[in-house]
Amino acid sequence: MEKSTNHFFYVLECKDHSLYGGYTTDLEKRVKAHNSGKGAKYTRGRGPVSLIHWETFSTVTEAMRAEYAFKRLTRKQKIDYLQKEGRYYDKETKKFC
Repeated sequence: MEKSTNHFFYVLECKDHSLYGGYTTDLEKRVKAHNSGKGAKYTRGRGPVSLIHWETFSTVTEAMRAEYAFKRLTRKQKIDYLQKEGRYYDKETKKFC
């Protein structure tokens, strides 16, 4: 049985405007880890990163399933997904506002 806590799927926008999806139980701590160079290998050297989206799930399985699905999308599909979730994407600067 899984521990009762919040599980988050989150999306970061890196300094180079690339998108990174991940999983955590502590958003603030995880974003700090990414920005200090101790997060995922992908985000090292691409900082600072900005938290642009997150979803809360009751189980780790659900959150990791959302992360996996997001990572399989193309960049265009990721942008479309985030726009449907209410994020504004500026096509000229190629970044989220």
